[in-house]
Amino acid sequence: MSDTAMMEVAELVSGYGRIGVLRGASFAVVRGECLGILGHNGMGKTTLLRTIMGLLACQSGRIRFEGRAIERLATHQRARLGLGYVPQGRQIFPALTVRENLLFGGIAKSGGAKSGADDILARILGDFPELKRLLDRPGGALSGGEQQLLALARALCGKPRLLLLDEPTEGIQPSIIAAMSERLHDLRARYGLSILLVEQNLDFIRGLANRALLIHRGQIGREIPPAALADPTLVEEFIAAV
Repeated sequence: MSDTAMMEVAELVSGYGRIGVLRGASFAVVRGECLGILGHNGMGKTTLLRTIMGLLACQSGRIRFEGRAIERLATHQRARLGLGYVPQGRQIFPALTVRENLLFGGIAKSGGAKSGADDILARILGDFPELKRLLDRPGGALSGGEQQLLALARALCGKPRLLLLDEPTEGIQPSIIAAMSERLHDLRARYGLSILLVEQNLDFIRGLANRALLIHRGQIGREIPPAALADPTLVEEFIAAV
């Protein structure tokens, strides 16, 4: 494994039953970077993140995280090693309060100890102070932007070293998107957080990503220059050339 690579994915094959989606995807995430993954719908972006996190079985190929093979580990084992995941659509627990959602995110990291979970809650509220006033509100009663912040905060309760983000700007108003970008920049700087970002909002990915790769029909194609992300026409040309 490269000295600078936090995670390496090699020839990853995955899908849903007999429906193959990933067809030999290979790439590496450099320690400390934000790596963006771009591609049209149906090209395998979400499947890629779900397979890395262990929510879908790896049919063949390898996933190495911090030098360790993880492709056969359960999802909770990958989380304990330092992987965090914010899924598309947020998937918070709508009937639970914000406090309960956050405590759920901290239970595994604290080993189930209430005092440890309380410490994690205090830390995460320091990073997300806007959630303090919402602690007793059900997750389902929050706005889309508030739910996205809750999903992000819940994932960070586990103190991940690599955060997987799947379409975090989907359905979010522009002011919240800008605030989310600033928050992620701050978290990367303070905690040395690495990010694997699946996103179709070109401005968002351009503002965060050090590099961007294209995914097409389940395979990782060429790297797209960051400057090209400012021009949607150029991005489409790169995708068409894959």
